[in-house]
Amino acid sequence: MAVDLKKIPSTPGIYKFFHNSEIIYIGKAKNLKKRVSSYFGNAKKDRKTNQIKKLTDQVETFSTQNEVEALLLEQLLIKENKPKFNILLRDDKTYPYIFFSDNHKYPSIGLKRTKKAVDEKYFGPFVSSYAVKKSIKEIQRIFKLRNCSDNTFASRSRPCIEYQMKRCSAPCVSHISKNHYAEDVIEAKNYLSSSNSQTIQKLEKEINIYSKRLEFEKAAVLRDKLKRIKIIQEEQSVTTKAKDIDIFSVAEDSGYLGVCAIVVRKGKIRGTKTHLIKKGYYESIDQVYESALINFYSINPDTPKKILTTNSVSSSTVISKAILQKTKHTTKIISTPSRDIRPIFNLCKSNAKQVIVNHLSKEDKYTFALNELKNILGMQVLTKIEAYDISHLHQDHAVASCVVYTKKGANKDKYRLFNIPKNLAGNDTGSMEHAISRRLKYYEDKKTKPDLLLIDGGKTQLKFAQSVISFSKHSDIKVISIVKGANRIRATETILSSDGIIEMNKHSKGYLLLQEIRDESHRFAITTQRKKKKLSINKSFLDEINGIGPITKKNLLKNFKNIKNIKMAKLDDLMTIKGINERIAREIKHTIK
Repeated sequence: MAVDLKKIPSTPGIYKFFHNSEIIYIGKAKNLKKRVSSYFGNAKKDRKTNQIKKLTDQVETFSTQNEVEALLLEQLLIKENKPKFNILLRDDKTYPYIFFSDNHKYPSIGLKRTKKAVDEKYFGPFVSSYAVKKSIKEIQRIFKLRNCSDNTFASRSRPCIEYQMKRCSAPCVSHISKNHYAEDVIEAKNYLSSSNSQTIQKLEKEINIYSKRLEFEKAAVLRDKLKRIKIIQEEQSVTTKAKDIDIFSVAEDSGYLGVCAIVVRKGKIRGTKTHLIKKGYYESIDQVYESALINFYSINPDTPKKILTTNSVSSSTVISKAILQKTKHTTKIISTPSRDIRPIFNLCKSNAKQVIVNHLSKEDKYTFALNELKNILGMQVLTKIEAYDISHLHQDHAVASCVVYTKKGANKDKYRLFNIPKNLAGNDTGSMEHAISRRLKYYEDKKTKPDLLLIDGGKTQLKFAQSVISFSKHSDIKVISIVKGANRIRATETILSSDGIIEMNKHSKGYLLLQEIRDESHRFAITTQRKKKKLSINKSFLDEINGIGPITKKNLLKNFKNIKNIKMAKLDDLMTIKGINERIAREIKHTIK
């Protein structure tokens, strides 16, 4: 297209590229005219830029007062429109917190996701659920708090395995008093809100006080806690004197960018976050940092005074001002670490590089396995495999799964599920025929159809699948099946084709890949089937209650997620749902009992 560059202002702002009235790319610029002109000049460009140039049939610009406004507006519009050539470096999930329940005389400790911590019950946020679970285990080892549900707690008649592993004081069977347990909860909260050294100093001081008072039993309890804290401290591979700091690193190699973030609070690492992106999606390292930092702090309210980047970022001032507008916290971005923070600084750099290494090794693994399978099966091309599995429970809620594998491994964006009609439920061959027939409608060109179909089943299932394929216009797709061995023992599976048994080394990459794909198709099918079953149970229960119609039922499940949460809810909580008065709320509680 011909772009009238004369009409584009030389101001900061954002630009939008359109194809058939759809936004395909959004960018920001210090100088809009200069930046947009660079796309349509004759200079050599990367593949992504050439694609954008080729597809663009309309350009729109919007001027802003400064770069900060342009950066914030760019990220907002990318989030809203999700253009195909933009990658947003964020996880839309809310960040996880350590949560202490307060509706029980023996509060439990657990993980809870929320957009913002509302009171002293929440500690965090953490970067990942793994980091939360690790910290909870640490807390349990020191303070022996329970992590079970209130229902489980009420039903216990003897201590569980957590008690046997010395990670719970067993309040469920009165092995600890209410007051002593409350003290442990307070100490655990103090531990989470302070550094290890502060906690150790406090405990040592209290031990001395009790010893001087000759209260040796109390002193002994504290000494045990102190010992457990010191053991955990020694086990931690990375320690730092830095109180609160976030570290970000971007590595570049083989056409990829690896991004790593490490969050440190109170001298403790709260976890890491990594991303892998193709190099062409960002114009510079600076742009990667801009996107990563703005999006990270847009949903993370806990902003430190210092952010450390392993690369020098020329737009650090602009990013700092943008973060200030997002979080209302003044933050300084630096790229030179102090001596005490250098170990974590180097760790962040190596993790960013490792993201790329892991991806490339994964690609090598699947590429090798596909080539091996191609040779064994006598195929000219093998770049894409689809696998099917059927799952049902007593002929109810039957589903068929379709998983997709390429040289990059599982392509979960291409996974598909097919609901099986009731008249075919329990009929595995009929269900398989139904699913494949529906899938064939989507094979419009070579880019979408697979080279190989893998069926979970024996000769009968294979025959039916082959017949469906052979009578379609995609008869060039090869079909094989994988048959479970005796007693479902791994490495005893048999691979079948229309010509009979395919002899394969049980330890070969190709054989292991077929196992992996079969297991993944089974996991995907059975997980979905169980969700359908659970939803059905929830709905059938609610159908028994007078006064609850389809809309109220939908609102209940949307708010409480499942029957268990509805059972735990108080009358007042139920009455917050539109359409539920006190009578209906009491009816729900009565029915659920």
